[in-house]
Amino acid sequence: MKLEPLMTYHADLKAPVEVGKGPLGNRMIFDVVGGSAEGPRISGKLLASGADWLVIDESGIARLDVRATLETHDGAHIYMHYHGILEMNEKVTAAMARGESTDYGETYFMTSPRFETGDPRYTWINRLVAVAEGRMLPNAVEYRVFQVANDSQVMQP
Repeated sequence: MKLEPLMTYHADLKAPVEVGKGPLGNRMIFDVVGGSAEGPRISGKLLASGADWLVIDESGIARLDVRATLETHDGAHIYMHYHGILEMNEKVTAAMARGESTDYGETYFMTSPRFETGDPRYTWINRLVAVAEGRMLPNAVEYRVFQVANDSQVMQP
């Protein structure tokens, strides 16, 4: 198994809507208001059409449920949906309180994105498995996304 770089993307976020503590934990909704993606096989911009429905449990584990739309540099639309885990450790909570960034690897911040498109130029993305590592930025998040591949499978566009 190999991880091959797919893209890095940056999502700009509005201040969260704080739903409050419910049966699953403290729920917050972060609307996506824009962003960008850049990679060896795909690049473009994030549209203001998605959000992260985040729930933080009592142990400080945030469970992500994200939907977003990527518009590629050549006009295709790709739906992205992913679940993930963010450990709200001291570095993350301090950075969020001060409006600062975290670095990759300072906490466990992992997702498993899925992609959908009907655009024939990008149908290859419908059939790949991806994983991503995230980091926090002021009013934003950024992910390094990798496709999972092996020697017998070459994912060509």
